[in-house]
Amino acid sequence: MSISYKSAGVDIDAAEEATKKIAVLAKSTFNVHVLNDIGLFAGFYAIDLQRYPQPVLVTSIDGVGTKLKIAFMLNKHDTVGQDLVNHCVNDIMTCGADPVAFTDYIGTLQLRPDVIAEIVSGMACACKENGCALIGGETAEMPGFYAPGEYDLAGSIIGLVNRNQIIDGKRIMKGHQLIGLASNGLHTNGYSLVRKVLLDVQKVDLFRYVDDLASTWGETLLKVHKSYNKAVTAVRFIDGVDGISHITGGGIVGNTKRLLADHLNLRIDWGAWLMPAEFRMLQHYGKLDDEEMRRAFNLGIGLIFVVAPTSVDVVVSALQKCGEMPILLGTVY
Repeated sequence: MSISYKSAGVDIDAAEEATKKIAVLAKSTFNVHVLNDIGLFAGFYAIDLQRYPQPVLVTSIDGVGTKLKIAFMLNKHDTVGQDLVNHCVNDIMTCGADPVAFTDYIGTLQLRPDVIAEIVSGMACACKENGCALIGGETAEMPGFYAPGEYDLAGSIIGLVNRNQIIDGKRIMKGHQLIGLASNGLHTNGYSLVRKVLLDVQKVDLFRYVDDLASTWGETLLKVHKSYNKAVTAVRFIDGVDGISHITGGGIVGNTKRLLADHLNLRIDWGAWLMPAEFRMLQHYGKLDDEEMRRAFNLGIGLIFVVAPTSVDVVVSALQKCGEMPILLGTVY
């Protein structure tokens, strides 16, 4: 019997079917700046030099991490695509950039076109919501590399900002105030600890409704990582907005200190907001101390603006107008 690529575990026909589904979804995110169709070896995006006369490219790459394990368990795959895009969007917008183009990578044991389409449909939805074009990607079938029914997911984003509008924290000094925005739950960080506490220690049923959560644990854990595009757009050009911190792995302190000069520090008012129920329950179930919670999770704060004292009222007002409820978290000293 002759050996084929399919007998070795790679189904080219399934890959072609998945590509057709992806192409339709990706093209729904295109705008006039996208110069190519899906299927070439690279994507092309034309820079609008009227909008960006001093263009600086801003790039970032990330994954969804072990939150994917929850998606596998629940057989729900559209939200992780949104997570991926929104996480990357938030990262580059901390620099004041506009997200313009996105590419993805999906690696799996066996290509299932319907699952791939579900993942990419989430990406396409988030790309459209963020004004970002999904201009390409890679889907790899890798026999013997992944567990059955599982996949890995990563994405790379390109943004644009004018050189004179970059936000990089260099103007932050003593007295700057921290203005926080609420997260939509865990976002995409801390899931290895979450799974240890909930699945290994507590043996929770992800499908069971929990009154304190007003949902199942599964629904809570798959809440989409929130995009802060509208909020950042509303305030990034206000004089005195000198730093923006996306609260991911490392927590509030770990991420915000990345913006500060060595001689500066943070004073956080940990009582300024109420931790959402999922964090309180995780702390109780896992007997986690406060320091561990603050390092592993966002604790209900997904983005922080570091703002000069004279600009706080203006920034708070602008954030309220776009539907946010800003929280005064502390100060730089």
